[in-house]
Amino acid sequence: MNAKSALERATEAYLAGNSRVAALDFERARAELARTGRADLLARALLTECAARVASLEFDDECAGLASLAPDAGPAERVYAAYLAGRADVQQQDLALLPEAQRQAQPAAIADPLARLVSMGVRLRRGETVDATLAVDTASAQGWRRPLLAWLHQQLRQAEAAGDAAAAQRARRRMALVLGS
Repeated sequence: MNAKSALERATEAYLAGNSRVAALDFERARAELARTGRADLLARALLTECAARVASLEFDDECAGLASLAPDAGPAERVYAAYLAGRADVQQQDLALLPEAQRQAQPAAIADPLARLVSMGVRLRRGETVDATLAVDTASAQGWRRPLLAWLHQQLRQAEAAGDAAAAQRARRRMALVLGS
């Protein structure tokens, strides 16, 4: 229970942009789970942290610390790690091992806001076209500063690539508003 609440607090702090609190709570959750000696539980905590980074468009090569746990983690954890990394080696039969929300074909159909942002982040990581406006609206509705700024930056890049100066300027103004808070 301590690990679960620390992980929830850490994720919320991370998304809100409070890196110091997030780091402390992620570490607390990892320490609590390490005491169980269960690699699968610790892997899930690391994957939760990694998913929050993907939702915020912070793409690491792999989830930190997961490689050392991979041999003892379950197949669901290994498949989810490959999915978060945007690797193409996730097979059709492996999709059933992903969290329920990540099996949805369209991000707009995903009810959970974090899962929606994770799905969109993975798609972007794979080089797919993603509706940054949906991600911006999702992060904004939750008050999640970190992913909101990341997706606003993505929206700005998309507007500039499309030659839409008005949309680019709106994205810049909104970023300035968030940064000024």
